[in-house]
Amino acid sequence: MIRPAEPQDVHSIFNLIKELAIFEKAEHQLINTPEQLLKDGFANQALFICWVAEIDNQIVGIALCYNRYSTWNGKCLYLEDLIVTQSFRGKGIGKKLLDTVINYAFLKNYKLAQWQVLDWNTPAIDFYKSYQSEMSSEWINVSVKPRKM
Repeated sequence: MIRPAEPQDVHSIFNLIKELAIFEKAEHQLINTPEQLLKDGFANQALFICWVAEIDNQIVGIALCYNRYSTWNGKCLYLEDLIVTQSFRGKGIGKKLLDTVINYAFLKNYKLAQWQVLDWNTPAIDFYKSYQSEMSSEWINVSVKPRKM
C-alpha cells in the first residue's frame, strides 16, 4: 500500500535514507536526523512531500519530493529519493511509488517531475528508462555549503 507519510513514520523513513547512503557508499555524508526530518516535513510549512510503501505494517519504501521552480518551465516537482529496502526490490514497489509521484505531479499541474540517478546505478537507470524519461549528460551537479561571505 502506498500512502502519504505521517509523523510517526520518521524513524522508518530515516532508516531507509541511511540504507540508501550505505548503498551509495556515502554514509559519512549523512548528517540529517529523524528529528530534523520531523521538523522539516511535518510542520505547517513542510519542506517536502513523502509517500511510503507499507507491507504488513512495515515501511519498505519511500518517495520524497519537494517543490522546485524552473525559469523555463515553471513549477516542477523534484524527486529527491526513491528508496525501496533491499529485500523488497524487484517486487514492483518502486514502480508504485514512482507512479504515485508522477500522478501527483499531473494532478497538481506541475510542468515536470525531475530527479537524478547515479551513473553507475544501472538497475535504476534501466527502470527510469522504462518511463520514457529524458536523461541528460550535459549538466554538472554543483553544491556549496553556506558560509558567511
